[in-house]
Amino acid sequence: MTFKRKLLLAVLPFAFGFAGPASALDIKFAEIHPAGYPTVVAEQNMGKKIEAASNGEITFKMFPGGVLGSEKEVIEQAQIGAVQMTRVSLGIVGPVVPDVNVFNMPFVFRDHDHMRKVIDGEIGQEILDKITNSDFNLVALAWMDGGTRNLYTKQPVRSIGDLKGMKIRVQGNPLFIDMMNAMGGNGIAMDTGEIFSALQTGVIDGAENNPPTLLEHNHYQNAKYYTLTGHLILPEPVVMSKTTWNALTPEQQALVKKVAREAQMEERELWDAKTAASEEKLKAAGVEFITVDKKPFYDATASVREQYGKDFADLMKRIDAVN
Repeated sequence: MTFKRKLLLAVLPFAFGFAGPASALDIKFAEIHPAGYPTVVAEQNMGKKIEAASNGEITFKMFPGGVLGSEKEVIEQAQIGAVQMTRVSLGIVGPVVPDVNVFNMPFVFRDHDHMRKVIDGEIGQEILDKITNSDFNLVALAWMDGGTRNLYTKQPVRSIGDLKGMKIRVQGNPLFIDMMNAMGGNGIAMDTGEIFSALQTGVIDGAENNPPTLLEHNHYQNAKYYTLTGHLILPEPVVMSKTTWNALTPEQQALVKKVAREAQMEERELWDAKTAASEEKLKAAGVEFITVDKKPFYDATASVREQYGKDFADLMKRIDAVN
C-alpha cells in the first residue's frame, strides 16, 4: 500500500465524521472570506438546500474567515478529504491545472459581463471539467464571481509610470508576478491574511483586488488609492474533495451539482449589491477612486498573454468571440 493511499485511509474517518447515522456525510465548507461576504452567503444557502433535499443524509457546516487555514492550506486539506468543499482562487489552481490560466491572464475578458457569459457557457464548463479530470483530486462544480481586480496603493497610481518599482502583493502564481512586473511594479506573492500587516509595516506598497475585499479585510486603512486598471476579472471555482464526491450516491451528486449552479447565479446578485455598497463605504472612508487609461496596462502585459497563452491560443479566440 502506498503512503498516499495510507494517508487517505487515515484521514477518511475524520473527513466524514462520526455524528448522526452511519450513512450520514458531514460537509465542512472552508472560506477565506468573512461571514456575510457574497460567496459565503451563497454557499451557506447552497448548504441549506443540500441538507433539506438529502433528508439529513448530508450535513453542512460553513467555516468562514479563514479559520481552517489559508486557501493553500485548505486546498491541501480538501485534496485528502479532511475538508469537503471550498471556493478557491484560480491563482492557486493554475500551477497544477495549466488550462485554467486562460482565465487568469490579464485583460482576457473585455468587461465583467463578458466574463459572466463565458463562465455560464460551454467554455466555463470545459474549464470546470479540466479541473475535475486533473490530478488535483477535486471536483469543480460551479463558478463564483470574484469581481474585477484593480490596484490599491499607499501612493496614487494615476498612470502606468507611477507603478514603477512599487512592491505589489499578488496571488502565488508566477503568471501574476510576471503580470505585475510587466506593468512596472514588483510582484510579491503572499497569502491574503498577511496583507494587512504588510501594508501597515511597509513590506508592500499595495495590492490588487476588488472593492469588497479592500473593505472587508480593512486594507483601505493603509491603502487609500484605488486605481481602476481592471487588469483581472477572475471567476473562482467551488470545488469538492474527490474523496467526498465518490462517497455520494449518483442522486446526491446530481443534487450537489444542481444547487452549486444555483449558488453561482445567486452569488452574482449578492456580488453586485456588495460591490456597489463597498464602493460607497470606501469613498466615505477617504479612498480615492482613480480612473486611468487602461491601454498602456493592456499593451504592457501583451508579453504575458503571449508567453502564458501560447498553449491555448484557440481557447482565447473562442473567449474573445463570446458576445
